[in-house]
Formats: sequence, C-alpha cells, structure tokens
Amino acid sequence: MFLKQYFAFILIAASGAAALVFVPEEPMSVRATKAYQLIHAHISRDASVAYEYGNMRFSAHHAAWYDVEAAERYFLMALERDPMLPYTHHQLARIEFLRGNFLDALILINRELAVNPDPSPSTYYIRGLIGGFAGLYDMSARDYETYLRADPTNWAAINDYAWVLLKANRSAEALEATARGLSYFPRNPWLLNSNAIALYEEGFIAEALDQAREATRYAMLLDEQDWLIAYPGNDPRVAHDGIQALSDSVRENFVVIRTAAAE
Repeated sequence: MFLKQYFAFILIAASGAAALVFVPEEPMSVRATKAYQLIHAHISRDASVAYEYGNMRFSAHHAAWYDVEAAERYFLMALERDPMLPYTHHQLARIEFLRGNFLDALILINRELAVNPDPSPSTYYIRGLIGGFAGLYDMSARDYETYLRADPTNWAAINDYAWVLLKANRSAEALEATARGLSYFPRNPWLLNSNAIALYEEGFIAEALDQAREATRYAMLLDEQDWLIAYPGNDPRVAHDGIQALSDSVRENFVVIRTAAAE
C-alpha cells in the first residue's frame, strides 16, 4: 500500500502593563487583550473562563491568537478548578495528538469519555483520529462509525474513516465509504485521492487512474481556507505547507497508478 479555536478599570490598567511581556511584533491591542484575559482567568477562578480562553488560542481560523502552549495552560487551569469540566480533556487530547504523543492523547480522550455523561460525537471522531495514527485501526474504524451515525455527510470524517480502513487492509469497505462521500462531494480532492487508492487496491486500475487524475486536478484549486476547514486544529500559519503536502501525495499516487496502468 502506498498511502503516504471585578474590577474593570484595575484589570485594564494592569493588562496594559502586562502586555509588555508578550510577543513584541504583535499589535498592542492584541497584546493588551491577551494580558487582560490572562489576569481575568486567574482572578475569576471560573473554570469555564479559562476553558473559553483556551479555545480562543486553539482556533485555526484566527492566526493572531493561535498558540498551542497558551491553550494548554488555560485548559490545565480549567481542569484544576473543575476536573469534570466537559470537553477540557477532549481539547488536551487534540493538543497531544498534534504533538504526536498518541498514547497521552488516547489516555486524555478516554478520560473525556469517562467524565462526560453526554459526550459529543466529535469526541469519538478525535479518538478515531488518534487511534488511526497509533495503529489501532479497527478500534479507530469503530469510532468513526459512531461519529458518522450522527453526521453521515461529513466528508472529512468519511475520508479519515476510509484511511483507517485502507490501513487495516479493508479496501473494499474504504471503496464503499469514499464512493458514498463522493456522491455528496464529487470534486473533493481528499475523497478522490482515497477513492483512487481503494480502487487500486481492489484491482480496478483504469478507474483508479481516472480518479487519481481528478484528484490531481482539484487539489490544484485548493486555497488556504479550504485546508483550514479540513484541519481546524492546526496552526493556520502552515496552511500553505499542508496544501503542498496534499498535492505531493496526490501526485505521487497518480504516478504509481499510472505506472501500474501502463504495465
């Protein structure tokens, strides 16, 4: 297989002074707001305040605010105040996943499921993602199936589900999943690429080549906003690199399939 988000006057005055310790190249308004929020989070003692500030630092749609380390500090602050606060372990698991610490991420996402009596389907999505990268493909597939029952037309989930099925040597199921996804999103380069791989694995070389060619075509039309929608937890500053990585993968798969078709 070749699959390669008191005291107002005192706080505002203090935040203006504290802003001096933040990133110098940031606009003063951003630095002051970050300093204000840090002071507010410490004074309020409200777990939900710290959690919301953590979310602000963990949004791929706001590059000026994105800061994984700051987000982690706020989430840990929230847990100190309320160890049962819903979705805090979930967010920390996402951070550990981005760092490549899959075992720690798995422990944290399982903790979320243990403490949250009404977990979001997205928690199963995250566990599926972690499990896939940890090599737990069948477990990951089950988690994606749980998520997709709640959100059956989410193309990213369908594509990730297909990816773990391919890794588990379940290419026929991956082919079925990607075909379903393409019925909703026929120009999606991620789905086209995965569909081409599944077709190749199933021995449908000519059909795989057609889909690989389409994946190459539509990957060239992607912009950074498309990539950020697909990867909402990632640093928005690397969106260009992410698009390039997808384009490289699609192109490499096309070459492999084209070579097979020529034999």
